[in-house]
Amino acid sequence: MKLPMLIAAVLLPLGLSASFAHADNYPARPIRLIVPYAPGGSADIVARRISDEWAKALGGGMYIENKAGAGGNIGVDAVAKAEPDGYTIGLQTVSLAINPSIFAKMPYDTLKDLAQISTVATSQHVLVVNPNFAAKNTKDLVALAKANPGKFNYGSAGSGSTFHMAAELFKSVAAVDITHVPYKGGGPALIDTISGQVDMCFPVLSAATQHVKAGKLNAIGVTGPKRSPLMPDVPTLAESGVPGYSFETWFIVFAPAATPKPLIDKLNAALVKALNGPVLKERMIKEGFDPDPSTPAEAKAKLVKELALWSKLVKERGITAE
Repeated sequence: MKLPMLIAAVLLPLGLSASFAHADNYPARPIRLIVPYAPGGSADIVARRISDEWAKALGGGMYIENKAGAGGNIGVDAVAKAEPDGYTIGLQTVSLAINPSIFAKMPYDTLKDLAQISTVATSQHVLVVNPNFAAKNTKDLVALAKANPGKFNYGSAGSGSTFHMAAELFKSVAAVDITHVPYKGGGPALIDTISGQVDMCFPVLSAATQHVKAGKLNAIGVTGPKRSPLMPDVPTLAESGVPGYSFETWFIVFAPAATPKPLIDKLNAALVKALNGPVLKERMIKEGFDPDPSTPAEAKAKLVKELALWSKLVKERGITAE
């Protein structure tokens, strides 16, 4: 045995040596990427966009498994309870930070049972109103809502959804009272805003773009900190009447908590490479997603910060998943 190998064998604990050996051969089979929602939603779209380039950078294969239910908790729980061998990972939205506050009972501990790999991307929402709605800009909408508390309503993709939380944050910052009408999905909420059954909603920007261009909806303002290239003429809500308001859906990937660090690091390095690559980066931006790779430590710090932020808002407004 050569001296470096002998030293490594003596100094490294057996489990750690095995982890490094595992990382060298990883992945030896396709990786399962669990999306905790049905096909077609923003999380599913992001997962399908990144999986090919991510797998290519890893030198292996990856496939998507949709495991929907309980606001994403069922799919995330499947990751939390999977073998920590690097072959089952998950992708979730900002709901990973929201759900512990709105569900009375959680099947997993968000920080203890999951190991963060990286943040993936952010995506803005947009406040859209029916074309016949009296307000045509943010200042007028806020003034109208303050003069008529509880009279107007907004549709959401369901209690606790990003549609819902974007709206409740808006209500909190703007100090207005607008009635919540929950739907079973973002599509129905958007359709009923177009038909006039509800006055407004806060869909993901990419889902609303075609309807705004067709004149079926008026875009009042985007929810993020800057204007979007998908709607460059639409101001942010913060710059057009609600200073201090900012909301973006973000996406994060994770593994079971006991997954060896060398595997987490390898997954992270490959994803960062894929997200910084021109092919994937350009495609995601065109579809309304801003790539946002990070280190595992940065991803965890973001999650911790967001857990506190949403816990505070949920308590203030009495929001539940019911």
